[in-house]
Amino acid sequence: KHADEARKLGVQIPEHQVWFNKQITCICGPFDEIDPGVTEKLDYEAELGVVIGAPAKGVKKEQALAHVFGYFVANDVSARDWQQHTPTFTMGKSFDTHGPIGPWIVTADEVADPQNLELRCYVNDELRQTTNTNDMVHTVARQIEYLSTAFTLEPGDLIATGTPSGVGVAMDPPVFLRPGDVVRCEIDGIGVIENRVKGG
Repeated sequence: KHADEARKLGVQIPEHQVWFNKQITCICGPFDEIDPGVTEKLDYEAELGVVIGAPAKGVKKEQALAHVFGYFVANDVSARDWQQHTPTFTMGKSFDTHGPIGPWIVTADEVADPQNLELRCYVNDELRQTTNTNDMVHTVARQIEYLSTAFTLEPGDLIATGTPSGVGVAMDPPVFLRPGDVVRCEIDGIGVIENRVKGG
């Protein structure tokens, strides 16, 4: 997550990075509908996405970005009730259509610094999230270094790098997405994705 999101949630930044997998069947297009499924607590998380371009195993952060093919906009849609059922996040993060990405891949050579990108998220045109990627708890390079310590990152692997403050679950009281809501995530120099919640 981003540092401001950790502060907002009162979460102590852990010594080690925390990771989880999303099922590949959660992926959908940049303008597809989000199907809530059975969740009553549907939430959004605008994030910078990374596409691995070359195998990475035991990579140090100084060389990590050389293994990146490009970047995209991601919405790590989350079923918060299902996410809280167990200590692992897989069920709450992997509903079908809960991984909108796009609108294309901007190749790494076109992004001067992945740690200096403005990111915003709107729900029904109301600004909910705004930050710069320089506020990430762990840089893209450090994330790749950490992951590749344990296993090989392969070309085509996707990494969602964490979300800033402003998610619905952290509001007081929490505000979750409803059928008919439109979520727009945008990153300057990368692009915009916009997804409507099915129903309504």
